[in-house]
Amino acid sequence: MPPITNDWLEPLKEEFGKEYYKNLHKKVVEEYNTRLIFPPADDIFNAFHLTPLSKVKVVILGQDPYHDNGQAHGVCFSVKPEVDIPPSLVNIYKELQEDLGCYVPNNGYLVKWAKQGVLLLNTVLTVRAHQANSHRGIGWEEFTDAAIRILNEQDRPIVYLLWGKPAQSKKVMLNNPNHLILEAPHPSPLSSYRGFFGCKHFSKTNAFLQARELEPIDWQIENI
Repeated sequence: MPPITNDWLEPLKEEFGKEYYKNLHKKVVEEYNTRLIFPPADDIFNAFHLTPLSKVKVVILGQDPYHDNGQAHGVCFSVKPEVDIPPSLVNIYKELQEDLGCYVPNNGYLVKWAKQGVLLLNTVLTVRAHQANSHRGIGWEEFTDAAIRILNEQDRPIVYLLWGKPAQSKKVMLNNPNHLILEAPHPSPLSSYRGFFGCKHFSKTNAFLQARELEPIDWQIENI
């Protein structure tokens, strides 16, 4: 796990010394040494590396990394350019097309969003191959909750896109009046028809940012 070195380090530093994190670190190292774990160890903290705290404008919370070969790279909902676009991201692209007229690209690589200030954070940062949610409860939730609390303390406009019940369970931690919370069902094929389609979260996010004289997000992922 390469250390976090940007402006996330100072507010998160305390977590690294806590007992739960020491146990988590030990467990994660053991898992990587004995099993196939995703994402690659060097990618675990990519969401933090790609989107410094001072640059965060939008937060999208995922559950845990994709668990099939080659998919996860430490950025929720995103896959490497050569990997097939997963079903939930297909639905995100459909909503973007309907909401903002974005064309559906030929890849699922969302780093462009991350570099504009969209923190794409899973609440659990590792997973065993082909076993969804297999690292739930080993300590990652405590760590990412700390990150969410840090975000809640930022006195500047931030938009949270909470899709599905696990993401919405974090709402109790969010009480900053400068922030906007948008909720919708998860974009997975099982639930997207219950209100994810038509939620217009992308245009609502940009309207909120522009009303506060901030640069909107360019949501269009280009073809590669």
